[in-house]
This record gives sequence, C-alpha cells and structure tokens, in this order.
Amino acid sequence: KMVDPTLAEMGKNLNEAMKMLEDNQRKVEEENEKKYARKDIPGPLQGSGQDMVSILQLVQNLMHGEEEEETSQSYRLQNVGEQGHMALLGHSLAAYISVLDRERLRKLTTRILSDTTLWLCRLFRYENGSAYYHEDDREGLLKICRLVIHTRYEDYPLEGFNVLYTKQPVIYISSAARTGLGQALCNQLGLPLSCVCRVPCNTMFGSQHQMDVALLDRLIKDDVEFGKLPLLLVANAGTPGAGHTDKLGRLKELCEQYKMWLHVEGVNLATLALGYVSSSVLAATKCDSMTLTLGSWLGLPAVPAVTLYRHEDPSLSLAAGLTSSQPVEKLRALPLWLSLQYLGHDGIVERIKHASQLSQRLLENLKNLDFIKTSVLIELSSPVVVFKFFQEYSNRDQTSHAAQASTIQHPIISNERHIYDTFNQWLGEQLAQLVPASGVDVVELEDEGTCVRFSPLMTSAVLGTEIQDIDQLVDCLKMNIPVLTSTLQLREEFEQEVRRTVGLLYIEDLGWPGLGVVRYNYHSDGKNDDKQEKELEKINIELLKKLNELESDLTFSLGPEFGGQKNCVYIGMVTEDLDVSELVETIAATGREIEENSRLLENMTEVVRKGIQEAQLQLQKANEERLLEEGLLRQIPVVGSVLNWFSPFQASPKGRTFNLTAGSLESTESMYVSKAQGTGSTPPPTPTSSLAKQRLPGQKAFKRSLRSSDGFSETSSISHCDDLDKLDQRPPNFSPGQEQGPLEVERAEEQEVMQAKTDTEDIHSDKLPPDCTKVEEQGSQR
Repeated sequence: KMVDPTLAEMGKNLNEAMKMLEDNQRKVEEENEKKYARKDIPGPLQGSGQDMVSILQLVQNLMHGEEEEETSQSYRLQNVGEQGHMALLGHSLAAYISVLDRERLRKLTTRILSDTTLWLCRLFRYENGSAYYHEDDREGLLKICRLVIHTRYEDYPLEGFNVLYTKQPVIYISSAARTGLGQALCNQLGLPLSCVCRVPCNTMFGSQHQMDVALLDRLIKDDVEFGKLPLLLVANAGTPGAGHTDKLGRLKELCEQYKMWLHVEGVNLATLALGYVSSSVLAATKCDSMTLTLGSWLGLPAVPAVTLYRHEDPSLSLAAGLTSSQPVEKLRALPLWLSLQYLGHDGIVERIKHASQLSQRLLENLKNLDFIKTSVLIELSSPVVVFKFFQEYSNRDQTSHAAQASTIQHPIISNERHIYDTFNQWLGEQLAQLVPASGVDVVELEDEGTCVRFSPLMTSAVLGTEIQDIDQLVDCLKMNIPVLTSTLQLREEFEQEVRRTVGLLYIEDLGWPGLGVVRYNYHSDGKNDDKQEKELEKINIELLKKLNELESDLTFSLGPEFGGQKNCVYIGMVTEDLDVSELVETIAATGREIEENSRLLENMTEVVRKGIQEAQLQLQKANEERLLEEGLLRQIPVVGSVLNWFSPFQASPKGRTFNLTAGSLESTESMYVSKAQGTGSTPPPTPTSSLAKQRLPGQKAFKRSLRSSDGFSETSSISHCDDLDKLDQRPPNFSPGQEQGPLEVERAEEQEVMQAKTDTEDIHSDKLPPDCTKVEEQGSQR
C-alpha cells in the first residue's frame, strides 16, 4: 500500500524524538544510581568484576608472599608431586560431578564410595568394614561415640539425656593420647567431663607410654559398682608423643568382657599395609573401629581422613551420622579414589616402607652417639624416633640423684630437669632450622620431658625426606653435641665466677639455653628507684653493645622477647676452649668503665654549672671594684670621655677561665702576660679495661691459648740456659757463704773478664751447651 510521505516523515520524527527522550531518561537513571550507589562494597567486588589472571595472581601472592624468593616457591610446589595433583583434580571433579542429574549422580557416587571402602579394607587388613570420610580427624571418633550411645541406650532417640542421666556413660582414654581429645568429645556430645576417664600408663613394668591394663580393669570395675556404663575405650597404635603401641590384644579381651567398644588410632596403623606387620599392631585389625590419616602418610593434600568400623545395623549408622543419603556427601571419597588408583599397591607400600627405613636409619646412627638417649621402643618397627640430649650425673650428684625416687623431689634434680628441657628445646629448634627437610619437631613427654621427635610417616611424604637428609641430620647433631656438653659443664663455673666478682649479679634463668645470665649492678648514690632503674638499663644496654663489638664467637643478647629478665646480658652457647674467668673479668671491667664514664659526665655537668654561677658572681664583684677605682666622674658619659682623654685610666683586664680538668675558676692575667693560653695539668686517663690480654694473630676473644704447654717448655729451657751461664761465670775457688776481701774481689773480676772472653770464643766456635743450642733453634723457627 502507498503511505503518505507526510505521515511517514511524521512517524520517523516521532521515533527519533522518543529515542532521544529514552536516552535522556537512561542517563538520568545512571546518574541517580551513581549518586545513590553503596559505598560499603569492598574494593575487589566493585565494578563488573576482575579477570581470571588478576585473581590467580592475587592467590599466588597470598600463598607465597610478594617478597619471597622464587627458589622457595618452586621447592614448595614440587613436593606436591603427581599423586598430589590427582588429589587436587578430585576436588575439581567433585564440584563438576555435583551438577549432574540426580540418578546419574547417585550411581556414580555409590560406585566411588564402595570401591574406595573395599580398597582401604583390603590394604589395611580390615575385613567386612564400612568407611566414614571426614575432614577433621576427630570427627570419626565423635560419630563412633554417637553410634555406641545409640547402640547401648535403646531409648536414647526418645528420651535423650534422661537415659544418660540414670546411667552415666564412661569413655576411657589413655593419658598418652592427644591433648584435649576427651574435652572435645564431651563438648560435641553434650556430656560432662566426668564421663571421661583418663587411664594412666605403666609405671613399673613395660613402656611408660603404654596404657596400664591392670589399672584399667580396676577402674572399669569401680565404675560398674557405682552404676555407670563403660561405653568406649580409645587405644593407641602409636602414641602422639613417643609412637608406642598399647597392648591391643589384652585390651580387646577386656572390652569383650565388659561389652565395650574398642577404637584404635595412631601412625603405626600405616604399617598394616606392609608385608610384615608386628603382632602388637596386627591386633588392631580385630578392633571395632580405627581412624586412618592417609593424607600425611602418602603425601596427599586435602584428602579426608577415614574411619573404618564394623556394625550390622545401618539405621543406627545413619542416625549417628556415619552414613548419608545425600549423594554430594559421598563425593568426599573422590580425591582418595583417584589417588589410590594412581599410586597402586606398590606405590602405597613403597612410601610407607620408605618412612620406616628413614626412622631405622636414624635410630641406628643415634645408638652410636654419646650423650644421646633414645626412648625405649617396644616395637622395632615403630616409625617414630624420639631422642634427647642427656649427660650422666657426676659423682658429687649421685646422692641427690638417688633422692629423686623419694616422694619429695630434690630441687637440684628439678633444676637439672628444667635445664635439660631447655637445652633439648634449643637442640630441636636448631636441627629443624639446619635440616628443614627432616621434619623433626619438639615434643613434651610426661616422664622424659622435652625431646626431639622424628615421625617420617607424618612429614616425609610432604617434605620429600631422603636418606641424605637423615645423614645431614646426624652430622648436625654431632656438631651440636660438643657445644651442649661444653655449655653444660661451664655453666656452673660461670655462675661461681660471677658470684665471686664484685659488681656483677648472677641471674638464674633455667629457661635460657646458654651459658647464663648476668647483670651489672649499678652503685646508686641515694637516687630514687625510677632513676636508678633507668641508669641500670642504660649501663647494661651499653655493656651489651660493647661486648658485641668484641671479636668473639659468643652471642650476647637481651634474652627472649617474652618472659626474660630485664636489664640483663644473656650469653648463648659456648665451646670447650672458652676462658670463663677472662669473660667474667671483661664483663666486670667493661661495666665499671661505662659506669665511671657515666659518673664522670654527671660530675662534669655539675661542676660546669657551679663554675658558671661562681664566674658570674666574681665578674659582678670585679665590675663593682672597677667602678670604685675609676670614680664617679668617669661614669658620666661626656665628662668621663674628657677626663679619660686628659688622664687615661690604666687597668689590667681581669677575666676568668674555667679549668675542666681541675674543675675550678682561674684568672686570665697570666694569659694576657704570656699571650698564650695555659695547658694546665694533665687530665686523668680515661678508665679502660685492665684486661688487654695478649692474643695470638687470628685468635678471638675469650679463647684459652692452646700453646701453654709449649710456652712452658721453652721458658724452662731458657731458664736452664741462664742458670748454666751463671754457673760458668762464678770464680773457680768460690764457695757459698765465703767472704772476699779487696784483693780477692779484684782477682775475681779479672777471672770474670777472662771467662767472658772464653765464652765469646766458645760462642763463635759453636761450642754452645745442648740446651742453649735447642733454644736458639726454636727461636729461629719462630
């Protein structure tokens, strides 16, 4: 159809007008949005988002730090390994698989869960078991406790805590178990702490880290008599501290007798995958449940822990939370499912066997080292090695050492225990710093105290520990043992020297790993406490600075950042060639020097202030005398000038000079007469240390000279040569006690002159005595 051009033009103009109005309205809306935009949105979320590269760069900076070197970054990443990449891939696949349709997701998760459970039960010899996968390694034990409560208390789902109130449940945990395990279980289960019974370890027979089975039996009988219900026993196949295994066979019999549930955990469970397993660990396969931490054993990052258990009622397992009907919950096993297939049986066994070989290699080397005490291992196949530095008591301490067996512990023994704990803490930190790939750490044991622990099953797969790392660890240990023994032996000598030295105060700090702690005592002259404290701090800080300026191998510091004594000098580890007396005398002399310089400055300031006041008074008095001498007329401006022109007044200039050395005011008349300033008396020398000990070239401070024996032999031979010369120079007819007259004296002098000529000829003819020849040769060698 034909359209009227006028109408078409009108429609076109209308469209353009509407478009312009809409654009203006959109601009107004955008301006209003900007005007009323929220200002509390964080920076990274503002705008339209960030690109993937920027986000990954941010993650990398957060992981490694912006100032960290590239070498350390690559070192950390390479330890993840290909099996770790499979575990990381499992987490990504789990997120992707979760978006599948419900039926396909159910089939896939069921296959993954059943395969992983079957593989783990076969690997660790746990037949007909079920598996629960959890992130927190304590969560599996928590679910097991709920399962046992549902099993033993049939009315618990209906009556709840009322059932527990009528018959209180009891959970038995070894005193060598993880710290805080019982309290965590009670908090999650809503039970009082009285429901947890800590079973002591052996004290007379067996390992001191094993549960006392006889005592456990008595505790269970007492609880039954009081109307309580023994519920569950937590045993260890490798205690967290020393790696010892409980007597699982006897414990299982005791649990069957009282219808208790036996749960086992520990690093020694990893050895169940090996071809040969010790009988004590093999008994764990008969327990009711066990927890496996495969992530640390195999070096798999972010894989869940697994709790294997046996139970016939699936409804109770569902009620306890051990199983779930949600398919997404079953995807927790996917990273482990992928990693186990990638490693295979040989790869899994190889990693566990490698960790056991590392521990055996270290244990064999430690047996050949002096002053190193290893924990008594019941099972030689235990992959945990615990050792400590220990030095036998001296003879004078035997009596006090025997008193340790009494009920009241001897204070000397307590102090020595604390000192050894401090030294072993330092040793563990040094070894971890020098050989970081070893993975050693410090552990506190109830009976042994502070020890160094090497648990390769927990660290070797992640850190990549090899045999050469163990050899390097042993070399570092050999290097530090002489330092520890020397410091321990010289510690008492240092204390005695400090207590005998005037001006020094020995500070007993059992928590300091070093020679000791000393403080220079400031002699106060009636000053208040605040000023005295400031002066003491100033002197000791300056003393520390002076000591660090000396060329020595010692380390001087202000002590630990927290918990240390104030205004003290802490001396670190030392070697056997330390001269303790020289060190103490140097500290005392340097402190006195600093104190005297400080007092000299204070006295000089006071003297100058008084001298200025006295000079002002004398100058004022001199001006008054000058006015009296000149007369009143000379003070009138015009008359004084005319009078001075006709009759000049001759007056010698009188000034005052302050002598800093003498601390007194002196007249300047001699200066104007001699046209030069007098030097005055010689100032006293600055107090310095009197211990300017002569050291050999290259010898550092506080070192005992190693040539003392040679010097003694040379001195004795020289003195013997001098004695021979004196014997040769005596007259032949001389007898001791004989008096000589003038004639005899003259004859003796002539004989001495002749003898001297004869000696000179003998020297030129190389007829020296043997001892003198030896001395001359030694002198030429020097």
